[in-house]
Amino acid sequence: MERCLLVLCTGNICRSPMAQVLLAQGLPDWTVESAGLGALTGAPAAPETVQALGELGAHLAEHRARQVDEAMVRRAELVLVMSTAQKSEAESRFPWARGRVFRIGHWDGYDVDDPYRRPFDAFVQVRSLLEAATQSWKTRMGASLNNT
Repeated sequence: MERCLLVLCTGNICRSPMAQVLLAQGLPDWTVESAGLGALTGAPAAPETVQALGELGAHLAEHRARQVDEAMVRRAELVLVMSTAQKSEAESRFPWARGRVFRIGHWDGYDVDDPYRRPFDAFVQVRSLLEAATQSWKTRMGASLNNT
């Protein structure tokens, strides 16, 4: 069975697409998807998101925002959100997913604030937080996969 990880943020044009790309780079056996709790459905990634990831050699030109739905959450073995508030919202909408929903900064104890409509430096800061958070998840997921 295919392993699926879902990353959620608000609009699915800044944080979750960044995290999706960063997670997919280190989890080749997983399908990594992203969506929004209040998605700007069909919108491309924010230009600053594209630029921030482009500095790492990653591309988001094809990304289009998607609204999270029940099928996405059911398919996901793990759902990562950006904040404590989003964790509560996701668990309220999909109560049967409790236990699979975590903050992306769970292991390091932080939320990742939305950089939308902020200067490019905010996107770079978010990228740095997401790089650290996704590395923590990949390390732990790799360790648990190697122990099974």
